[in-house]
Amino acid sequence: MKFFHTADWHLGKLVQGIYMTEDQEHILEQFIEAVKTEKPDAVVIAGDLYDRAVPPTDAVQLLNRVLETIAIDLNIPLLAISGNHDSPSRLHFGREMMRQSGFHITGELKLPLDPVSLNDESGEVHFHLVPYTDPSQVRLALEDEAIKTHDDALRAIAAKIEETKDPEARHVFVGHAFLTSHGEEKENTSTSERPLSIGGADQASAAYLDGFNYVALGHLHQAHQVGTPKVQYAGSPLKYSLSEQNHKKGYFVVKIDEHGAVEVEKRFLQPRRDMYSVEGYMADLLQHDICEDYVFVKLLDETVVLSAMEKIRSVYPNAMHVEREFPALALNDAAAPKDRTKMDDFTLFQSFYEEVRGSEAQEATEQLFKEALQELSAKEGERK
Repeated sequence: MKFFHTADWHLGKLVQGIYMTEDQEHILEQFIEAVKTEKPDAVVIAGDLYDRAVPPTDAVQLLNRVLETIAIDLNIPLLAISGNHDSPSRLHFGREMMRQSGFHITGELKLPLDPVSLNDESGEVHFHLVPYTDPSQVRLALEDEAIKTHDDALRAIAAKIEETKDPEARHVFVGHAFLTSHGEEKENTSTSERPLSIGGADQASAAYLDGFNYVALGHLHQAHQVGTPKVQYAGSPLKYSLSEQNHKKGYFVVKIDEHGAVEVEKRFLQPRRDMYSVEGYMADLLQHDICEDYVFVKLLDETVVLSAMEKIRSVYPNAMHVEREFPALALNDAAAPKDRTKMDDFTLFQSFYEEVRGSEAQEATEQLFKEALQELSAKEGERK
């Protein structure tokens, strides 16, 4: 069986005030052409179809066109789950009706899980669709007070699936989580990845999924394997922050033979505009050829530069940001603010509190903020 593994489309993404919908449409047109050409047995989308719970209208329309083309026009089964950016209830709505059109989506975790069964000449392949779910929700669903962390939750879910797995079938786990080889702590692969927990460990152990022939993951934006080639992050199909400038974006073509052995091949997508950093003196940058790419510019000038962005956009019309190599020398002679582009919500709060109050927040205050963030994160997917 051959299927495409993709993830983290983040339709409706806003980067530095610029909506990426046209760029996303450009990438997805290439993806559809690949589906038309290769005719895989299925397409798997491992979460974060949208960038937020209530996406803009053009993002909804784009997703509708893509899904309709693949599932209905091309008659290729589509299997998808919600990610931590999606609204679980919105994506879960109408799932039984959509199944009849070949679109299998799981927005909310319902245990026990019923896998999606597809067939090839060697028998059945079962796809276990596990959407992003907060540990508290897994604890409630399984009535297990011992489940406190993402690692606990994945261990419990994997064990639940093992109870009813068909030994004669081959098995694919589709999930949206932060997996490392043994649950060890690692940094995110991009600043555009929203943390899965506030003030706690995001990571879970991939070792719990050893019983699956392939693990199709979403959440981390850089494509990579976790310990073994059968556990893969497809990565996002487009760059969504400067931290991703060296990523090679695309999707995976996965083949599972009759014995369950897996072969994984990376296919690349060509963006409408690339995203990367440029540095130099203003006089030199203004001599560059006009370029439509999304650039983040670092100026090396030691003197004040007036109307820096206006000048840069005469050469790079889609420039996203301009900063100085020497932060003390602001672009308009004022003191340069702290670079907050790499801060998560909690670090932003700490920085804001310190600037406003002139002292660090006490532990009790920080704990209150963490609890508020957790509550907002849990409710975000249910906003109307």
